[in-house]
Amino acid sequence: MTFLGIDIGTSGVKALLIDEAGKALGEATAPAVEPVRPRPGWSEQNPADWWTATLGAIDKLKQSHGAALAAVKGIGLSGHMHGATLLGDNDEVLRPCILWNDGRSAEECSEMEAALPSLRQLAGNIAMPGFTAPKVAWVRKHEPDIYARIRKVLLPKAYVRLLLTGEHVEDMSDAAGTLWLDVAKRDWSDDLLGVTGLTRDHMPSLVEGSSVSAQLKPELMARWGMSGTVVVAGGAGDNAAAACGIGAVRPGEGFVSLGTSGVLFVSNEKFSPNTEGAVHAFCHAIPDTWHQMGVILSATDSLNWLSRITRKKQAELSGEAEAQFTGPGETIFLPYLSGERTPHNNANARGSFVGLSQSTEPAQLAQAVMEGVSFAMRDCQRVLADAGTRINRLLAVGGGSKSALWLKMLATNLNMEIALPEDGDFGGALGAARLGLCAATGADPMDVMTMPGIKTAIAPDQDLSAAYIDQYARYRALYPAIEEARS
Repeated sequence: MTFLGIDIGTSGVKALLIDEAGKALGEATAPAVEPVRPRPGWSEQNPADWWTATLGAIDKLKQSHGAALAAVKGIGLSGHMHGATLLGDNDEVLRPCILWNDGRSAEECSEMEAALPSLRQLAGNIAMPGFTAPKVAWVRKHEPDIYARIRKVLLPKAYVRLLLTGEHVEDMSDAAGTLWLDVAKRDWSDDLLGVTGLTRDHMPSLVEGSSVSAQLKPELMARWGMSGTVVVAGGAGDNAAAACGIGAVRPGEGFVSLGTSGVLFVSNEKFSPNTEGAVHAFCHAIPDTWHQMGVILSATDSLNWLSRITRKKQAELSGEAEAQFTGPGETIFLPYLSGERTPHNNANARGSFVGLSQSTEPAQLAQAVMEGVSFAMRDCQRVLADAGTRINRLLAVGGGSKSALWLKMLATNLNMEIALPEDGDFGGALGAARLGLCAATGADPMDVMTMPGIKTAIAPDQDLSAAYIDQYARYRALYPAIEEARS
């Protein structure tokens, strides 16, 4: 018996096979056509591209691991969140999906909150352009002919599930990112739906991430050589799936992700919103469990930007920064190159260097960028604490975690040890496969979602703690001053 995890990303799809012990047996990837940006700040993608990539990745597994694929009994799905996939009669796709990083609906966010003063209380989150509901509100206003034809609104992975099974179903963690879910009750909210003129009939049915959502279509089972019954689990949104993959499912367990964007994720035993701090408070993929996230939009992407303008490779920049590092530098960087979510909820915020001098070199700029991202993650930790959250254990994932200096900065600024897992893939595909295992076998998710072995642990540098406290205070003072000057 084997299990398949499918991770649907905007750049492609990854399929991962695991056995009953959770050991990876094989993987395959297939690219998707990149999103398009019809206007500045817009981001769209054709849902058919996800399906083509899904078929491509699984077909590759059949070629390389045919026997293991044929033994699959449970499939789990992970996917990029918030995308508005609008379906009409006979599940016809009405327009390209408006993606998570599309910022066109800022005006609609304000209008929604004005129309329903209890919105934040019900949804547990601020209305942000990234969420699904404001995107549909934008379509209602600007594309009324399309809006009038809407029969179902699905998130990206739910659309792939529809083509796998023929059923409209979504899991709690992904549904929590729509702004239509009563997150505390884990159910659609009639009041939230009403703000965008929709009803429960427009929504998929809801299941927990580790539960059975539907069965794989017979024609797809034949295509991949499967037999018997193959169930498809509810699955999870990408960050909740990553948490399942790395084992962050018990209260207080979390991870810090230094990817293109940055995430500070922690699992909670109860619903714990902090809308004033722009904290994301969502359902976890595990029943009766919630999670919070602080999200910053430009983590390693800030170093990517510096790499482009200095024409130095990222590894070269981080290496130069580490070679000359003695403590906090004179230059401070605000990493708001694409606006910011936590804690400012300001799509129009912009990045800044402060404290430049004639002696400033790329190494100092790289250090400032790494420190600025670390301070932004410290902001996330601060507003999570304001919601009563305590993080007991933190693992580091993402490309930025390869930098020993960056991890040292993070550990010192967060004032907690950060564990670095042994080499391996602990991302969304593994979490999805684990959810597929639970759905097929009835296994307890707490027994399946274990943490990996730890390669090393990075402790805070107490000798730098006081200096970073002072530097962080200066960092926090800059945002309101700069925003006032820009207004």
